[in-house]
Amino acid sequence: MNDSAKSEQIFKINLLTPSGEYEVAVASNQHLWDAAQMAGISLPAICHQGRCLTCAGQLLEPGEFDSTDARCYDPQDREAGFILLCTAKARSNLRIRTHAQTEMRVHRQKYGLPAPYA
Repeated sequence: MNDSAKSEQIFKINLLTPSGEYEVAVASNQHLWDAAQMAGISLPAICHQGRCLTCAGQLLEPGEFDSTDARCYDPQDREAGFILLCTAKARSNLRIRTHAQTEMRVHRQKYGLPAPYA
């Protein structure tokens, strides 16, 4: 698949937030946090670099995403189902529980990985 075809893919993202569940359409070249913001959904974030973990979410169902834009994202994070919304790009439809920064920091500490603000 060429890059222009990839950029045209649209995925459905369901975000389970403390204020309810929302569905957002996101292009495969768009960060999930940005798509939510454009849809009027306010999600936490500080660095927008995939470093501080403030934007962390957790997959509620299996799904594919690209996390290569994150400055600090480890295989253990993916195995545990954590996703950094500010730098992740969808590669499939996703269902995500947002506001999972505390759980991700605890997870990171367990593995001796960087866990800012923990």
